[in-house]
Amino acid sequence: MEKKLYLLESYDFDLPQELIAQYPADKREESRLLILDRKSKHLVHEKFYNLPNYINANDILIFNNAKVIPARIYCKRSTGATIEVVLTKRLCDNTWEAICNRLKRIKPGEILYPIKNNSVSIVVVEKSEEGITIKFEPNIDYAMLEKIGELPLPPYIQRSPDKNDYERYQTVFARKYGAAAAPTAGLHFTDDLLKQIQDKGATISFLTLYVSWGTFQPVRVDDIRLHTMHTEEYYLPEKTVESIYNAKAKGGRVIAVGTTSLRVLESVYHNGEYKHGYGATNIFIYPPYTVKSVDALITNFHTPGSTLLMLVAAFAGYDCIMQTYREAVKERYRFFSYGDAMFIT
Repeated sequence: MEKKLYLLESYDFDLPQELIAQYPADKREESRLLILDRKSKHLVHEKFYNLPNYINANDILIFNNAKVIPARIYCKRSTGATIEVVLTKRLCDNTWEAICNRLKRIKPGEILYPIKNNSVSIVVVEKSEEGITIKFEPNIDYAMLEKIGELPLPPYIQRSPDKNDYERYQTVFARKYGAAAAPTAGLHFTDDLLKQIQDKGATISFLTLYVSWGTFQPVRVDDIRLHTMHTEEYYLPEKTVESIYNAKAKGGRVIAVGTTSLRVLESVYHNGEYKHGYGATNIFIYPPYTVKSVDALITNFHTPGSTLLMLVAAFAGYDCIMQTYREAVKERYRFFSYGDAMFIT
């Protein structure tokens, strides 16, 4: 069995194309919610607006408050051809790592001109097998980025963003600008739902992980242990750590909202303690790894063969999660960023 856990093919499953959500639910909280008890393997089919019924007093829910930037920039090359650049990580004020759809053709030193606003130019500084390093001239702030870029919907949403996406592909608690993709488990929450959870005596706390475009990077090796995980920067406030200790002291559960929150908490958890502060993580969680930092997880349904699916398989158990995914397909749950959610307890 253990050898099977390391094979990429073990994380494949049949997913009909029509179950890949192209639009969000009409209202955030009206997504479906599949509740999984990982010990008993019992499933409950619910609506997300009933989540507070499954939250206990003294629980703590930890959210990622990263905010998505307009990271996709359409540019003109000097040849007149159009090129698409997606910012993936800020290195310093005006220098970024990025990916582009013409990687083989592009060359260091080339200058690109954003189509929406050509008062800014983009210089290609370096090129690698994975992408490019670019420099804005002159330096730009996020206000200017909004004038030259657009919302980077995930690659499996096969349409351009519309006005609704600029609201719905951000969480209601998004505060920290810098993510190239949304922490999508948080998309289901409304201010009213957060208040209901707090009214039950649970605590709402935040951390920040700047989700990079690497979250969509496929695993290209048959033995998943050979996969190189992308690195993402995070900040875990001291206040959040104090709230975790308070909740645990009262018998509450630590509930990670999203795989991004779980990755941060697991990265900083050592010998029973959580270390607050800034950092970067490339933690890759897959079976038979045992997650120690959290007791429950709220997450969406993930891509076949993805590192995110491997993470939830480690958390819930491989057989348990693969059987649950087959059930979700059978029951026509909606998958990926704009899809439905799971609460794994």
